[in-house]
Amino acid sequence: MRSSAVPPLARSGFDRAEHRRTTIGSAPDDAALVLPVHRDSAPVTAEAGSGTALHWWPSTDPALAEADGEYGFLGAGPDGTDRWVLALREVPASLDDGVSWAPLRVIGGELGDADGGAFVAAVSLGRWLLDSAHCPRCGSLSALQSGGWSRRCSFCEQDLFPRTDPAVIVAVTDPAGTRLLLGSHVAWGMGRFSCFAGFVEAGESLEATVTREILEEAGVHIEDMTYVASQAWPYPRSLMVGFSAVTSTEIPVADGEEIVEVRWFDRAEIGAALAGESDVQLPGPSSIARALIEQWYRSARQ
Repeated sequence: MRSSAVPPLARSGFDRAEHRRTTIGSAPDDAALVLPVHRDSAPVTAEAGSGTALHWWPSTDPALAEADGEYGFLGAGPDGTDRWVLALREVPASLDDGVSWAPLRVIGGELGDADGGAFVAAVSLGRWLLDSAHCPRCGSLSALQSGGWSRRCSFCEQDLFPRTDPAVIVAVTDPAGTRLLLGSHVAWGMGRFSCFAGFVEAGESLEATVTREILEEAGVHIEDMTYVASQAWPYPRSLMVGFSAVTSTEIPVADGEEIVEVRWFDRAEIGAALAGESDVQLPGPSSIARALIEQWYRSARQ
């Protein structure tokens, strides 16, 4: 069984083959395999005995000819074949009829390490391929290069690269480690709780962000923190950096804007929620929040 201390989308067994990007060209050759992606969804298939897997298309498949999108080189698959993403503006009928599509946040945790790594890379790169055609400095169109991993402005010749926004996400416990503090976001509805998270501001360290965000959202002071793990989360382009932290504050206070409820949970309550035997809803299995909660639950049992 996999250890959930490492978030699902951080367990990448996918070879990005970065050293080949400058020579790979701008489109797949006839031997390559292609993963069509629309927003955060891709085609999937259920393989007997091995669970959910991505549905890769041969690059020569006529179904791809109708597609309107941009290609990006992802790397090499476990079998050594080149793997590409085709970031779609719309899904053509040729890629939709009889095909099951699923979003990353729903099935990412069910995929094997190679497919999981390829899927998160495909969604992350695919968003950038479609959304960043113009130079942010002068507004001119830019041309793709390095297999889709960079662009060059046609006017000012600035080199452009996919953007990643760092954010922290924190599992807060009491000093004894027997209770876990979670919050409910205003956009979620009743009964859904998760770890606290927030973006790193300009000029701010990860540690300072943890302290600030927890105080802002839950009204508690952090006394100690430990880095746990990180995971890419392309919604739209985050790198979630996970921490555990400790507070002695007994009575948390929600900020009333983003977070509408904050409460302590003991091990039995979290166990029931993880088992689906409670009205409390926890984050999905693809998220680092779920991994942090599961890690605390296991450690609290010992």
